[in-house]
Amino acid sequence: MRRILALMLAAVTLSLSGCGYNDMQRGDEQIKASWSEVLNQYQRRADLVPNLVNTVKGFAAQEQQVFIQVTEARAKVGSIQATPELINDPAAFAKFQQAQAGLSSALSRLLVVSENYPQLKSDANFRDLQAQLEGTENRIAVARNRYIKAVQEYNTLIRTFPNNLTAMAFSYQVKPNFAVENEKALAAPPTVSFDKPAAAAAPAK
Repeated sequence: MRRILALMLAAVTLSLSGCGYNDMQRGDEQIKASWSEVLNQYQRRADLVPNLVNTVKGFAAQEQQVFIQVTEARAKVGSIQATPELINDPAAFAKFQQAQAGLSSALSRLLVVSENYPQLKSDANFRDLQAQLEGTENRIAVARNRYIKAVQEYNTLIRTFPNNLTAMAFSYQVKPNFAVENEKALAAPPTVSFDKPAAAAAPAK
């Protein structure tokens, strides 16, 4: 009896291995690891926002509308529970993506505003924060691209025969991914030019 059970267990193991079960486990773990890195980098960006806003306020206090937009966008991001389970909920994932896109847009507007304040642009603290933000945006793009690749590979795996039968048996569902149509825009870090503005033309005599 023990020998029969061992043979049956071996047969089941070989069966699962041959129909993609192990690959699905590896793919799921890769997605979780990639998602964790995406969240880490987004959190790094969110942590930079308060200091960046306060620094800009010191030179451009009248830009209240922009400050409000950035603060509200960051608050919206913070209100979303970015748990590992979020990647199994397409609706929640879309909400998370929308909130992060909103913060990206608000930060871009904030940096554009700085162009109007030469003293701000030359401030060492602002320049350091802006460099940190650009670096973080680049890391976000890298982490997000790794997540996209991991999800694409996993989704392809569970949709192809005979893996799809295994996925159906174990209730494995496709994972939500970042929207292709706005991925290029989201991956572009906000930039600010620190070139000196061109001198105004002399008035005609």
